[in-house]
Amino acid sequence: MTTRTAARTRETAETDIEVTLDLDGDGDSTVETGVGFFDHMLEAFAKHGLFDLTVRCDGDVDIDDHHTVEDVAITLGNALEEALGEKRGIVRYADRRVPLDEAVASVVVDVSGRPRFYFRGEFSQPTVGAFTSDMARHFAESLALNAGLTLHVEVDGENAHHEVEALFKSLARALDDATRIDDRRGDTPSTKGTL
Repeated sequence: MTTRTAARTRETAETDIEVTLDLDGDGDSTVETGVGFFDHMLEAFAKHGLFDLTVRCDGDVDIDDHHTVEDVAITLGNALEEALGEKRGIVRYADRRVPLDEAVASVVVDVSGRPRFYFRGEFSQPTVGAFTSDMARHFAESLALNAGLTLHVEVDGENAHHEVEALFKSLARALDDATRIDDRRGDTPSTKGTL
């Protein structure tokens, strides 16, 4: 099987980022973004998606978490698109629903090459530690737009920590399912012949 890995960097006046991604990993991760809860969510993303992931970000977290979360999502989305290559043999579609105590999140994904994002729900508290809760929505959106995904996300619950964590875990599980190689398929899963 072809190695499905990527290494991407992004440097702006606001952030300096390095990301490595292996889609066929073991869930190992090394993450340093300067935002503790975001590090925890990226580690959960790697663990539940069985992705090997390294993220290093030096961002302007003295201002807030926005640029760091957004730019990591952009860079990770670019890495995901690169690692998928021509997308030959992938499952393409997936739907995952993950609970965490009272919270539940669902993600439906199409690795389509046509970036779209839809979100339903709200977060029960505005922050989790130094992480702005709504940045979970923005992370998913930025990832989708830069990886070429059609992504539908829904969250419900009473605790923002649980809601955000369920979102990251359901996103990881859905992406793991959708990016898997289907041994019965050798072509690109589209009547167009390309994604």
